Amino acid sequence: MTDDVATQAPPTRTERLDELPFTRKHGRLLVGSGVGWALDALDVGLVSFVIAQLAVVWSSDRGALAFVASAGFAGMAIGAALGGTLSDRLGRKTVFALTLLVYGLATGVSALSWSVGALLVLRFVVGLGLGSELPVASTLVSEFSPRRIRGRVVVLLEAFWAVGSIAAALVGYLVVPTSDDGWRWALLIGALPAAYAVFVRLRMPESVRYLESRGRHDEAERTVRAFERAAGVPAPDPADVAAAAARATALEEARVGSGSRRASVSALLRDGLRRRTVALWLVWSATNFSYYGAFVWLPTLLVEAGFPLVKSFEYTLLITLAQLPGYAVSAWLIERWGRRATLAVFLLGSAVAAAAFGAGVVSGSATHIVVSGAALSFANLGAWGALYAVTPELYPTRLRGTGSGWAAGVGRIASIVAPLSVPPLLVLGGAPLLFVVFGAVFLVAAAAALALPELRGTRLAE
Repeated sequence: MTDDVATQAPPTRTERLDELPFTRKHGRLLVGSGVGWALDALDVGLVSFVIAQLAVVWSSDRGALAFVASAGFAGMAIGAALGGTLSDRLGRKTVFALTLLVYGLATGVSALSWSVGALLVLRFVVGLGLGSELPVASTLVSEFSPRRIRGRVVVLLEAFWAVGSIAAALVGYLVVPTSDDGWRWALLIGALPAAYAVFVRLRMPESVRYLESRGRHDEAERTVRAFERAAGVPAPDPADVAAAAARATALEEARVGSGSRRASVSALLRDGLRRRTVALWLVWSATNFSYYGAFVWLPTLLVEAGFPLVKSFEYTLLITLAQLPGYAVSAWLIERWGRRATLAVFLLGSAVAAAAFGAGVVSGSATHIVVSGAALSFANLGAWGALYAVTPELYPTRLRGTGSGWAAGVGRIASIVAPLSVPPLLVLGGAPLLFVVFGAVFLVAAAAALALPELRGTRLAE
């Protein structure tokens, strides 16, 4: 046994990170990424209130406003794919900061829109930045999180989406109804990420796995030591560090020699990754379709059900508040039940809640609407938390950003279709048909989730 210990290879930098306890430094990374995530949610959430007011102020029809929402999602689809790939080539932190800057500035400029067409173009640019940021942030946090609680930490990152959604509901409730230009002031508030991007670029660490993949070993070592000092872990023996670095370099050279270093979408569909990629893309697509189809139109649907604009905003705020406990329960379950079971159960709950909400809109009962809407919000956002936790775990380092970005990008195609599908579905069968369709799509997502591998407690693949 002594010989085995003596000959055991020294831990690599990523293995050292995996075994650390959660420290204040991890917390600062989580909060730093999370605030950016919350600002994303603020921007996305504001669109539903902007659409609801423009339907009244500009007398725009549902079809035209649906294209405004879908333009943003079209930008998100392209941005997610590009952002993930760029993060594997330029670094997680660099792309994260750049995308915050792009969509923050574009959101501010969109407040000056003079027509639906102008707003549509600017929302596309906003989507480019927004879509790029989300998979990059989850990849960065996943790569720094201690192995035993990695899923929980990523779900907590996703919980910042609820914070931003609640902020959007508050802005929608308190700012948008104040005047006919309330939607413009709301979008100006959504421009805050432009300033936050400066903080992100200067203060957040770069991924150690990315640094090693680019041969920047001294910088990678300094980053790991900073996290070890925060945990009170003594400095490793320099000889062990050198031996581990040599091992990492040899592995990287072997990957380069075999041509496996290059990040490309085709690599996601090769043997060994094809099944999980297809299942993951299906989950992302189905979840995007039902979530954005329901929540982008939520205030407008309540107005059309006979509720005043301010009252519909109030109900939307109450429904949105249920997102926070949804994330909390998901974060607790994901390390107990595992990723696959947690994701599937929350998606099943979303299907049931969607059908109940459709019945509530028909009944006109405010209590029914708020309770079933809160259940949908709770279950759907709990599912989102689990989905963001499992996605980066499915791919090796060289493909992690690309895999996460393309999953989000493919999913965004469904979010483009979702707002456009709402008007014709309402004509065909009203709210009952609309939310039955959303429920059925959630069931498809749950079935696809069960085809994903269970990776609770495992190390991220190199």
